[in-house]
Amino acid sequence: MRRLGGLYILAFLFVITGLMFPDSYYVTVVGVTIFTNAVLAVSLNLLMGYAGQISLGHAAFFGLGAYSSAILTSRYGVNPWLAMLAGLALSGTVSWVLARPILKLKGHYLAMATLGMGIIIHIFFVQADWLTGGPDGLSGIPGITVFGWPVNTDLRWYWVFGVLMLFCIWVSLNIVDSRPGRALAAVHGSEVAAQMTGVDTASVKAQIFVVSALLASVAGSLFAHQQAFVSPESFSFFFSIELVTMVVLGGLASTFGAVFGAVLLSLLPEFLLVFEDFEVLIYGAILMAIMIFLPDGLFVTTSRLITERLRGGEAS
Repeated sequence: MRRLGGLYILAFLFVITGLMFPDSYYVTVVGVTIFTNAVLAVSLNLLMGYAGQISLGHAAFFGLGAYSSAILTSRYGVNPWLAMLAGLALSGTVSWVLARPILKLKGHYLAMATLGMGIIIHIFFVQADWLTGGPDGLSGIPGITVFGWPVNTDLRWYWVFGVLMLFCIWVSLNIVDSRPGRALAAVHGSEVAAQMTGVDTASVKAQIFVVSALLASVAGSLFAHQQAFVSPESFSFFFSIELVTMVVLGGLASTFGAVFGAVLLSLLPEFLLVFEDFEVLIYGAILMAIMIFLPDGLFVTTSRLITERLRGGEAS
């Protein structure tokens, strides 16, 4: 219930903000970016934070979902929701096929394997211009309709992506509090010890890898319809690094920490426009600083300090 309490508070803030500031650029436009990044960060945190498996190619599954929807709807006239299901099927299949061989690796080898996966998929987006439009991307992607309600304004996209974010957080919290979640914690702590207690570590890691990919794919499909345009640049290695930074900034193994990191790094470019050419360097510096001075993450460390201060006040 404590975990769900945080979800209820976040849902309340989401609804109140949308109702009070329906015409604000920072709510409707930047808000959609925040919600998208939050979904991706929370899904990546399931793999990195709870399972302890690093991934430098998470943007690839975001791209698979986006391109699946973009190609099927703009080129072949497929219903957007069926195209989204096709994207889920593709992302699920690719992640399941790659999960076991890749997740046998550990440490730097795992990081390099996921990096290679992301780069290969990104190169495909660039080179297969007969299908993806190549570096120029694809345009003319139609919007979506929800229960007969056309999603054709920034405010309406705010509600759609906000609901997706809340759903993703709910899924994450339920996984963490379930038996598979305890298996993930065991794998993160020690794979050898987890195996000795009867946990099928290979299956557990593969399953969370697939779940993480599926959530990213849904975000990608909606992103394509919201932007009405996709290009390989949106799914590059650098965006994967940005997602890792969000997770580490908020705090590994913290769902709300991942959301916090997504909010901060989504807002940061709005205030650092003059340093746009040094964006990757800034993210790298943030990542280094957090790892050195706040290894548990900014959100987790701050929450712990506040809790300790409150307990100290109650004790006195």
